[in-house]
Amino acid sequence: MLILKNTANIFENVKQRNRHEPEFLQAVEEVLASIDPVLDKHPEYESVVRCIVEPERLIIFRVPWIDDMGNVKINRGFRVQFNSAIGPYKGGLRFHPSVNASIIKFLGFEQIFKNSLTGLPIGGGKGGSDFDPKGKTDNEIMRFCQSFMTELSRYIGAYTDVPAGDMGVGAREIGYLYGQYKRIKGLNEGVLTGKGLQYGGSLTRTEATGFGLIYLMEEILRHHQDTLQDKTVVISGSGNVAIYATEKAQQLGAKVVALSDSTGYIYDPDGIKLDIVKRIKEVERKRIHEYVRYYPTAQYYDGCSGIWSIPCDVALPCATQNEIDEGSAKILVKNGCIAIGEGANMPSTPEAIEVYLTHNIKFAPGKAANAGGVAVSALEMTQNSMRLSWSFEEVDKKLQDIMKNIFISMRDAAIAYGQEGNYVIGSNIAGFLKVAQAMHAQGTV
Repeated sequence: MLILKNTANIFENVKQRNRHEPEFLQAVEEVLASIDPVLDKHPEYESVVRCIVEPERLIIFRVPWIDDMGNVKINRGFRVQFNSAIGPYKGGLRFHPSVNASIIKFLGFEQIFKNSLTGLPIGGGKGGSDFDPKGKTDNEIMRFCQSFMTELSRYIGAYTDVPAGDMGVGAREIGYLYGQYKRIKGLNEGVLTGKGLQYGGSLTRTEATGFGLIYLMEEILRHHQDTLQDKTVVISGSGNVAIYATEKAQQLGAKVVALSDSTGYIYDPDGIKLDIVKRIKEVERKRIHEYVRYYPTAQYYDGCSGIWSIPCDVALPCATQNEIDEGSAKILVKNGCIAIGEGANMPSTPEAIEVYLTHNIKFAPGKAANAGGVAVSALEMTQNSMRLSWSFEEVDKKLQDIMKNIFISMRDAAIAYGQEGNYVIGSNIAGFLKVAQAMHAQGTV
């Protein structure tokens, strides 16, 4: 149960001001409950807390574009620049029909603490549109991205706000966005990350979130005298995060038996054949059910929630917010799951997290577990500024070190506040303290 004492009045004020934004309120309540004990030791940070829950600015704009039939379409674009205390705003762009102000604000708020945990000088931001890239041609996506960037370019820059990709925004979209930014601004700068390797991208960026998730889970298990070796793993999603979490887990000796997309999930008790998944999702751009065409012994099920009924040792939700509810969490516990790591942003409901903590599940929350992507994005920014390109091995080693340091930070913060093993509290406190100290030092509050 989330308990607010020092921060109760702050949260009440947030609810009154944002009463129609459930995702944002959920994210804020979780963080405030975690950092509540901090105000016992540091009452001077109360003003920081009041400030940090309000974005520095929220930008909403119209995005007109023309489809292949010559019809004018209108979407809505967003960018939230939430907090710049420790560096320029940094956070992805999400193109998905569900995108609205609440989701963008929840993602941007989470990004503050995630970025802080990396130890790199980047603030929190997020953006996107309710545009759906599925079923669109390359030309339609190009025209949309160009229109979107025409407006967004007013508010971003290499030392101001550096977007990246997120759900629905991959290398193709980043290329179109970057090309339009260059046309408008006449600048060849590191204003976007996740770029192609031919024009300033970083090796390991595609793999970073998935690899980072596994590196953190391995650190947690190692701390408890265990490893991923011979563990059965269930992963939701089949995008970059899920694919490369699967790849790294398999390299470490785990057996991944399930993946999903928005239509359903596949179960292969012999272990997922990743080369086939990559072909389906990255080359053919088809749905996950195509997997059974290659391996008829695998099983496909419509719908997504059933994936958590598959017995596993480790569960890695990498799809979307609130995909694991209390019922699914209880099934995972009943089936012997010992560890859960969030590859997506806020994929577990508060009730599900309560189940994890009650049953001593080793749980890595998203702001720590999926920080590998933004960490390598920040490393891409560094390479762009230095006009250098690091090798895959160099970037991967830096990523491993960052994820190890994230574990140490959240472990030590949890211990310092009498909550050893509670990585929700540990990650929130560790992320908050760095931002709070910066805001206090700068006279922001």
